[in-house]
Amino acid sequence: MVSSNITVIVKLFAAYQEACGTPEMILDFPVGTAVAEVRDRLIAQHPQLAEWRDLTRFGINLQFVEPDTLLRDGDEVVLIPPVSGGMGLSPSATYCRSSAS
Repeated sequence: MVSSNITVIVKLFAAYQEACGTPEMILDFPVGTAVAEVRDRLIAQHPQLAEWRDLTRFGINLQFVEPDTLLRDGDEVVLIPPVSGGMGLSPSATYCRSSAS
């Protein structure tokens, strides 16, 4: 039997971590869900995050991705709100996992 859901690990930073009260969570989504839905679910649960909706960058498995990138089972997702002093990285840039987590 093929599952109609996938499970992803979500790493939270800055405002997302503060609002959710945790640096990481595990969430389930239907197959065919875009990464932007992770952000949208968190905003629905924590409306104070709405100000970051259009400014959040997305990463999957250490690669920056576009909001419409589809999630796969077991993906590690990061939501990256803007931080001061940030550089304009291209969507194909990679990011580093913090050793402090």
